[in-house]
Amino acid sequence: MNSLYAVSPLDGRYAGRTEALREYASEAALMRARVQVEVEYLIALADLDATPLEIRDDHREYLRVLYEEFDESDAELVKQIETEGYGDYAATNHDVKAVEYFVRERVGDPELSHVIPWIHFALTSEDVNNLAHRLLVKGAVENVLLPKLQLVRGLLADLAREHRDVPMLARTHGQPATPTTFGKEMAVFASRLGRAIGRVKDARDGLQGKLAGASGTYAAHVAAYPDVDWPAFAREFVDGLGLEQAPLTTQVNPCDDLAELFDALRGANNVLLDLDRDAWRYVSDRYLGQEATEGETGSSTMPHKVNPIDFENSEGNLSKANADLVFLGDYVTSSRLQRDLSDSTVKRNIGAAFAYCLLGYVKLQAGLRKVVPNEEVMRDDLEATPEIIGEAVQTILRREGHSDAYERVKDLTRGRRVTLEDFHDLFEELDVDEDTREELLGLTPAGYTGVASGMVASLNDE
Repeated sequence: MNSLYAVSPLDGRYAGRTEALREYASEAALMRARVQVEVEYLIALADLDATPLEIRDDHREYLRVLYEEFDESDAELVKQIETEGYGDYAATNHDVKAVEYFVRERVGDPELSHVIPWIHFALTSEDVNNLAHRLLVKGAVENVLLPKLQLVRGLLADLAREHRDVPMLARTHGQPATPTTFGKEMAVFASRLGRAIGRVKDARDGLQGKLAGASGTYAAHVAAYPDVDWPAFAREFVDGLGLEQAPLTTQVNPCDDLAELFDALRGANNVLLDLDRDAWRYVSDRYLGQEATEGETGSSTMPHKVNPIDFENSEGNLSKANADLVFLGDYVTSSRLQRDLSDSTVKRNIGAAFAYCLLGYVKLQAGLRKVVPNEEVMRDDLEATPEIIGEAVQTILRREGHSDAYERVKDLTRGRRVTLEDFHDLFEELDVDEDTREELLGLTPAGYTGVASGMVASLNDE
């Protein structure tokens, strides 16, 4: 299909940027993951002493090829079995049953015909689905989203270290405030993002899988082989997939683990949204210049403009991602009684939420790579706002025992435009020793940054 006719921008305008998620978010990817669960479960059954099932090593390799080399033709066959039927199989109108029949169909070696009754043995569809979804979610987070988040964090750390000494006017409540350095402000975002990434990793590592049958009681398993410790079997199987076992469930995995992951991603996105908005303002104030892209149009009518479109695009996509993540986290943790199917269609949108995250990260990276701090503008702004040293003045005077220090500086500066000369006139009137007077006279807006530069050193490389 021509991407110009795609219903969603994820598969249209942004298809090239979201392509890395196809391996984890497409319907074909879900089919492949379901085949993986079915095949590995079949092999695990063969390893149980209680079952008569035996699968030779070479046959195990053959079976694993079914998901390791799962391709477009395989996905099309699964879809055909589901919607139209194939060979002796009528249309299932059931996507997991179609995967079961696909595995049966692909077991072509006559020496493997004995495994067919054991495919999907005692399982309910949710046993397969919950594991398949988590394999894909874990892979998408680990291999696509986290590397992009870590790259953003690296760019922020580089900006922080490179510009740690560049003084900049801070603003609290939108008003001129005690100066900082541009590098220190980038270090704040790098530090926040680092902690947020840690929470995403913890949530990724805490994903849980369920393999307990139609109502979470292992009833069918126990009916067939009552002497097997099926919860222990399930724990070992789920662990083998790189997940934790969810020990108590209904038919569905309760999905609290997915909600925790979505919330962790939303937390990381909130840090980046804050950064997008601050970067936009810094560009607006000309604190940040942008490298123009050859041939790019900033405005259809104003030729001079270089718009902060990367930060704006990132903000929009991360806002959309967060709206979807909140919805997903709220929805997937509810199921009527032991099971209803409304979550099935909702979970198909996890990939879309991840895609909006990815777009936000990619566009923010592009924006950070384009910006260059405009030190001259920053210094001019500081010099034009000398009243910001008032905090330092009244603090030094307090140290020297002046109980009215705050009030004297307030009378001089509040609601007024003042100059350094106005401060110097004040200093000449003060009853202080000459060393203190010289200390006050040495105060400048650009020099009043505390240990901002040194604070950048606390950033680690992760």
